[in-house]
Amino acid sequence: MALLDVKNLTKNFGGLTAVGDVSLELNEGELVGLIGPNGAGKTTLFNLLTGVYVPSEGTVTLDGTLINGKAPHKIASLGLSRTFQNIRLFKDMTVLENVLIGFANRHNAHILASIFRLPKYYQSEKELKQKAMDLLAIFDLANDANTLAKNLPYGQQRRLEIVRALATEPKILFLDEPAAGMNPQETAELTALIRKIKEEFGITIILIEHDMNLVMDVTERIYVLEYGRLIAHGTPDEIKANKRVIEAYLGGEA
Repeated sequence: MALLDVKNLTKNFGGLTAVGDVSLELNEGELVGLIGPNGAGKTTLFNLLTGVYVPSEGTVTLDGTLINGKAPHKIASLGLSRTFQNIRLFKDMTVLENVLIGFANRHNAHILASIFRLPKYYQSEKELKQKAMDLLAIFDLANDANTLAKNLPYGQQRRLEIVRALATEPKILFLDEPAAGMNPQETAELTALIRKIKEEFGITIILIEHDMNLVMDVTERIYVLEYGRLIAHGTPDEIKANKRVIEAYLGGEA
């Protein structure tokens, strides 16, 4: 059984079908790409899968549990975490505080222990800070733990957003255009980072990306959207040679 099973997913906004009859699956430990021209419906599909939008039709099943209609924080607690096209860090909080917020979704201290500042509260807080520092160390951000997120260079902000998503301990990590706005060096570092996440954490990753070199370099399978509908699915080599995909990107015959 697929870790994530999507069947006939559709989202209508009035008379516009933004996503139409999309079916796909993600298996445990895979790294999958989702590509398509601008306006193809990629981010809308991510929003449907992570609870930002409620599907008009179709089903989304995570590890055997139907997640249609659940709130984003409920879906996150079940094991789906994401980043966004536009970085959504808590800019006036430190790097460490941003990661601690990610951990909070799965490690809430007992309410009474928090209110009365019982020993259990302080022990939990200490353990979470250590876990956050350990995670930051893996991604070379430990030295910036007390830096405000807004003061990090752009590439490091992208990195922090991914680390915060990992702090929720996801089964599947959704990366929405992680290389957007990056220079070639930052993109190369991101490519290495994505490989590192797959190797060290073993979680399933699906990414939207316009940098085709990155997509072809790191993914095992690729889904292609055009006007909200899937037009192709296959390995990177199969997608590169697919005439329908070439037409979608170039706007004419292959």
